[in-house]
Amino acid sequence: MPPDGLFDFQVNGFAGVDFQTDGLSRTEFETAVAALRRHGTAGIFATFITDEVDALCRRLAAFEELCAASPAAATTILGYHLEGPWLCPTSGYRGAHPPGPMRAPSLTDFNRLQLAANRHIRLVTLAPEWPGASEFIAAVTATGVHVALGHTNATDRQVDDAIRAGARFCTHLGNGCPLELPRHDNIIQRLLARDELIACFIPDGIHLPPFVLRNLFRAKPAGRALFTTDAMAGAGAPPGRYTLGKLAIEVGHDGVARQPGGQGFAGSTLTPDEGVRRTAAYLGLTLEAAHTLWSTAAAEAFGVTLPRRERPSSVSTIPARIGPPD
Repeated sequence: MPPDGLFDFQVNGFAGVDFQTDGLSRTEFETAVAALRRHGTAGIFATFITDEVDALCRRLAAFEELCAASPAAATTILGYHLEGPWLCPTSGYRGAHPPGPMRAPSLTDFNRLQLAANRHIRLVTLAPEWPGASEFIAAVTATGVHVALGHTNATDRQVDDAIRAGARFCTHLGNGCPLELPRHDNIIQRLLARDELIACFIPDGIHLPPFVLRNLFRAKPAGRALFTTDAMAGAGAPPGRYTLGKLAIEVGHDGVARQPGGQGFAGSTLTPDEGVRRTAAYLGLTLEAAHTLWSTAAAEAFGVTLPRRERPSSVSTIPARIGPPD
């Protein structure tokens, strides 16, 4: 592989460490970063999921303190991805996110969050069907923050309005929606049809079966698809029980992160280096081409600069094949 390290713009936790946890220690922070680096990762957007704004402010401020206390590890944190609370609260579309804190986007709330993050929020995922969403998108993108559409059931017009306002990405397209949808008029088709939007996919073989991933990838123009792990604490860690915010997550020997009772997924245990290998295998790409999608292509799309690093020597700890959910 080329010397460029990998860039993952959606990491909720890693190596047993849940970024959504209050009171995260410096040791836990450094453990997660060290494990990410062993898996070839040069940079991430640490991702925070739906919660009350006060709680999100507290976690962002705490993460900034950890970065200040551990500058060597902090070089891996290239910004923050805020996935919620401005998502669709309808069952299915909200995924594993709690519906209670969900609300219309607010510039007042965003400014509070950005202040807590020392202006390091780089990406916001939202549902554009909320009142005032287009105005919000225009305002935050004017400051250099990227906007992705996700966990949404927006109409054609609402999607078009969001694009005109500055939205450029789709968060984990093909997921964050109900298991059953209308055959033609559904949010996957509405978003997939917009060539203006860069589609982001989770290539773990579970969130999207490989044949579905191939179809979705082929539907996008060249240069309009990227990949992420959507990793949670069980990524780069053995099977067991982990958390994703307030959820207790069970990771089985098949490597699948399931919500309590086996109801749906909650993040992924995919590691970035394994993501490169699966992207290449599932899409018939060379490892070099897949690596570029996970490194320089992703970094350029989000306007970040990756440090150069040596080729990683580690092997992913998750199974070579992840089986279907129970």
